[in-house]
Amino acid sequence: MQLASPFMAKPFAITDEVRRAALAKAVVVRRERSELRAQLKAGDLELTDLLSRLKDDTVGKMKVLYVIESLPGVGKVKARRAMEELEIAENRRLRGLGSRQRNGMLEAFG
Repeated sequence: MQLASPFMAKPFAITDEVRRAALAKAVVVRRERSELRAQLKAGDLELTDLLSRLKDDTVGKMKVLYVIESLPGVGKVKARRAMEELEIAENRRLRGLGSRQRNGMLEAFG
């Protein structure tokens, strides 16, 4: 067994207060994303409206796959096929899409 080198960086320690604040913020962001997906599913929010809010971290950091799956009439299989056709990686986030990929999404689902 190899011992850790004394030159290796030690993990960053955070206080319980900072950890609780970060967890609370994460809960709020998850809830907001869940509400956005529900609005997409219900047809209350259009894909174009969602894509126009990419500067907002809550929207920009959403996974493309989850957004497509949340569209009315689109399930897991259809979403994955569309992502393959649009050449979008499964782990891609909305903000990371190129203009060609965004336009392709809008053509397919907008």
